[in-house]
Amino acid sequence: MSPWQAAQPGDLISAIDTPSLVLDLDAFERNLARMVAALRGRDVRLRPHAKSHKCPQIALRQVALGAVGICCQKVSEAAVFVEAGIQDVLVTNEVMGDVKLRHLAALARTARMGVLVDHPQQVQALAAAAQAHAVTLDVYIEVNVGANRCGVAPGEEAVRLAKQVAASASLRFAGLQCYHGPAQHLRAPQDRAAAIGSAVEAARMTRQAIEACGIAVERVTGAGTGSFVLERDSGVFNEIQAGSYVFMDRDYGDNQRGEGDVAFEHALFVRTSVMSRTSATHAVVDAGLKASSVDSGMPAVWQRPDLRYVKAADEHGVLSTADAAALSLGDPLMLVPGHCDPTVNLYDELVCVRGGRVEALWPIAARGALL
Repeated sequence: MSPWQAAQPGDLISAIDTPSLVLDLDAFERNLARMVAALRGRDVRLRPHAKSHKCPQIALRQVALGAVGICCQKVSEAAVFVEAGIQDVLVTNEVMGDVKLRHLAALARTARMGVLVDHPQQVQALAAAAQAHAVTLDVYIEVNVGANRCGVAPGEEAVRLAKQVAASASLRFAGLQCYHGPAQHLRAPQDRAAAIGSAVEAARMTRQAIEACGIAVERVTGAGTGSFVLERDSGVFNEIQAGSYVFMDRDYGDNQRGEGDVAFEHALFVRTSVMSRTSATHAVVDAGLKASSVDSGMPAVWQRPDLRYVKAADEHGVLSTADAAALSLGDPLMLVPGHCDPTVNLYDELVCVRGGRVEALWPIAARGALL
């Protein structure tokens, strides 16, 4: 944690120390409103993923606008949001280990808690933990619909798990988790549509197979910022888990929009400044690997097509330019992170700006919640 904050409410944007994580509140609020509008009048719920922002102030605003709750990826992450007042949390992950299971069950005393399974042993462990704490956990079968990460094969394997969950007095079979992560970042809309079309059919077939055994499938949940319109319109999914829409990183911004896709805005930036200028063709800024994740590629320099971020070291970012006069020492710049989720996890707080000034500092309270 830094010994001082990058800014204080009321400061001019020009006074924000660098590197710092900046949230454009106007763009952020428009993104929230666009998602609400995209789901209005449809029998599809919003359960946004909080791993993107890790910030209770954002989750509370999402719930206030109609979200049924949030998703988290880790039990410790969920604990931060439950403590902040979120009453319905789905951990979109398999959870193993006595310590984690104990904490998950304890959270279910004050909030509705859901979790995923893709193996009978997980069901047994969850049932024992829930019974020991005298709580009921919502359990979703994760179905591999194309991500090839976690999840059972569509069909009979999911049916067997659903029967096992439904037979447990301390568990409630809540439905299916059908998330296709790689499809979110397919650039061409026709490629995303094909991938999600396959996922939808796998989810539909699995739901029908489970319901044929007399077990109700209340929820089919999944989708992300890159594809949620397709799941929304599928007639199979009835809950959407998009998360990055609140920020819109560079990687999502690189997707080609299809007909009907929602135009979210870049709202999250890394504010940086030029710290070295020893060449006519490059400059060095103070935002490197510890300020912006590059797992999805380098950040973009906001509203500066003449500049390109080409290399990152721990504390340095190298920009290339064809214009020797384009930058001077101390010049501030805004970067659009390549991937918002791991970038947010690098910071203690969001510096929230509006109208040229800092309006608030929002703690990234679930930062580092990896357990």
